[in-house]
Amino acid sequence: MHCARRDDNIMRRYHLAIDIGASSGRHLLGSIENGKIACEEIHRFKNAMIHKNGALCWDIDSLFKEMLVGMKKCAEAGKFPESAGVDTWGVDFALIDSSGKIIGDSVAYRDSRTIGMESEVYKMVPEKELYARTGIAKQQFNTVFQLAALKISHPEVLEKAERLLFMPDFFHFLLSGAMSCEYTIASTSGLLEARKKDWDWEVIDRLGLPRKIFGSISMPGARIGAFSKEIAAEAGFSADITLPATHDTGSAYAAAPDMKGDSICISSGTWSLIGVCRSEPDCSEEARVCGFTNEGACDGKIRFLKNIMGLWMIQEISREFGGRHSYAALCEMAEAECIRSIVNCNDNRFLAPESMISEIKSACLEAGDEVPETPGQLAAVVYNSLADCYRKSALELDRLHGRKSDVIHVVGGGANAGYLNRLTAKYTGKTVIAGPVEATAIGNLAVQMAASSELENLNDAKELIVSSFDLLTYSPLD
Repeated sequence: MHCARRDDNIMRRYHLAIDIGASSGRHLLGSIENGKIACEEIHRFKNAMIHKNGALCWDIDSLFKEMLVGMKKCAEAGKFPESAGVDTWGVDFALIDSSGKIIGDSVAYRDSRTIGMESEVYKMVPEKELYARTGIAKQQFNTVFQLAALKISHPEVLEKAERLLFMPDFFHFLLSGAMSCEYTIASTSGLLEARKKDWDWEVIDRLGLPRKIFGSISMPGARIGAFSKEIAAEAGFSADITLPATHDTGSAYAAAPDMKGDSICISSGTWSLIGVCRSEPDCSEEARVCGFTNEGACDGKIRFLKNIMGLWMIQEISREFGGRHSYAALCEMAEAECIRSIVNCNDNRFLAPESMISEIKSACLEAGDEVPETPGQLAAVVYNSLADCYRKSALELDRLHGRKSDVIHVVGGGANAGYLNRLTAKYTGKTVIAGPVEATAIGNLAVQMAASSELENLNDAKELIVSSFDLLTYSPLD
């Protein structure tokens, strides 16, 4: 194992992962100590969509303030990271004008503006052709559909725009003044040519989108600059901006302790992303019909995966009960229930319903299944539905991937959901290895450490992850 390229008695080198998910964000300081990755949570904050000017938007001003709060806490603790990197959810973006100012609001992917936009896009680039070129599965919130909606409803915004910055690229711009376009986040757009790992200019031209807004692609590990003087003064230190896999799922997969690359991985959080890493994309018609997508990974690889609604449904159940039941409590309550009703987690009815509870009940009623009434029953329906969806997806992966995987690595917040992990092992017939929980931030840190030469490469990071964090194993025979 090639660990830190220094003596452990020398002052520790810190790196800062700023990981912002759809429901929360965190600052994790990472370093290598005694041959292991040591992590310290410096700051945690909430994230949520807000209603603004008739749309669901992200409160980017609030998010950036929280980013600065977390950086100040690093300085107050006397721990000064030499590098920092931001990762976020995919597809969403900010448009920047010629003076470097954001144009309009940062509309969130759950907003309804993209409803019906698939048909508009497919008039110019047919669905099968678009998938064969980009490898991105049809989701109504994909960037390509968001831009189509913007072109129809507010063409003047696109005309005024000079650059499109995905959310982590935008935050890096606010920190450093440097504009970048990182590969893994750009790959979620539905506008990247999957094999060339660059913009598909023919598709962009046929959709009538301005070429100038799409910047050159940078790979994870690239250094794009340092904090601006203003940010350094406010934070109390300066650091290099080192691009992680800025798509949070890309960072989570980087932390999956699968050194051979032959296991299935589930990045389990607000969304569940189940898939494998491949050297080349699979843009076949069979992959399209099965709903698999080809997104960028570290080392230029491809994450061949399927989006599943995930723990968003549990989060919404908890919210509707006024937060009286934590996610952990709902998981325990679900395990005590006998209800076995199952809903289709990927149905768009669960994307942004007015009431998740009512929607789950309606789906069960329509299917002729037992209707859940208690918090535990509602949670049990979600967990069983997720496990069943994992089963179906794992079977498809084994078939499309051409080999049978015996192990599923569950990383992210869902690694804490013991009941769901047991169900996943039972439904799929595969061994489940759960952890690390903070996979996204850890994967972010691993890329920064490799870029700084503290680690030889990402395989070294995976070895350290196995020895540094607690992993739990669930057998299908239990």
